[in-house]
Amino acid sequence: MKKPEDLAKEAEKVNFKEFLELIDECNQILIEEVSGSSDLNVTGLLVKLPPIGEAIVVGDIHGDINSLIHILKESRFMEKAFNDELVYMIFLGDYGDRGFYSPEVYYVVMTLKKMFPNKVILMRGNHEGPDDLLAYPHDLPQHLERKFRGKGELAYSRLKKIFDYLHTAVLIEGRYVMLHGGVPSEAVSIDDVAYAHEKHPAESHLEEILWSDPREGMLGTYFSPRGAGRLFGKDVTQRFLRMVNASIIVRGHEPCDDGYRINHNGRVLTLFSRKGAPYYNRKGAYLYLNLSEPVKKASQLASDLYRF
Repeated sequence: MKKPEDLAKEAEKVNFKEFLELIDECNQILIEEVSGSSDLNVTGLLVKLPPIGEAIVVGDIHGDINSLIHILKESRFMEKAFNDELVYMIFLGDYGDRGFYSPEVYYVVMTLKKMFPNKVILMRGNHEGPDDLLAYPHDLPQHLERKFRGKGELAYSRLKKIFDYLHTAVLIEGRYVMLHGGVPSEAVSIDDVAYAHEKHPAESHLEEILWSDPREGMLGTYFSPRGAGRLFGKDVTQRFLRMVNASIIVRGHEPCDDGYRINHNGRVLTLFSRKGAPYYNRKGAYLYLNLSEPVKKASQLASDLYRF
């Protein structure tokens, strides 16, 4: 049985040919999910999970291989998955950029997807967005060039093909909805989430899912200083949760000094799983969920948050 430290060593030594082969294998798995050929329940780019088993939810990694390996070790995800336990690892997006080991992080998460295709869910962050919504600075190409001397551009062009097949949201009905950034404030049905990628750019759903942030002391939405997405108030959160039949939004996207933050009267939980420059948060965090247990507020999840 492979261990997390084995993946880290492989990621360090992987050559260009092996990296491209892994991209192609991961891409094919994601295409099968979108086409309905996998065992996952996928509509558009929305994954629906039953309220059984457990989930380990990981926030932004941004090239922090040490934090990723720590989470894999501490959560025992690989051991549980090898033993065929009903466990999922859900990544909220933002795998690369702003971290020296971005290629190595991509190697590990793609390898996990290859090893456990129905137990690893890869979501899309704003750093995996379409070209018109892509975060800046976007330094993944430079890190790939550092890794594969003279072949970074080709590695990047192949890796980008995966972005369009990363999932937009995960829904555990009656429990949780998971998005990278925020609520699509003008959505009127769950299909607006599932097919946000197809409705972009005519409608703002994908932009808000990838870029928006919750704010206290306001209602409705307001211009975001990020230059994309919106700031949204608790009324927007409440309306969205009613629409999708969930109690709590779990999202990433924003650095948190303690690794997590709770907003909107306990209806929004933000996770941030990387540490160090350029964010300098004191703690990283990830979340363990017993999917069969109904939870009404994010504050009830305090004992299930692991900070490091």
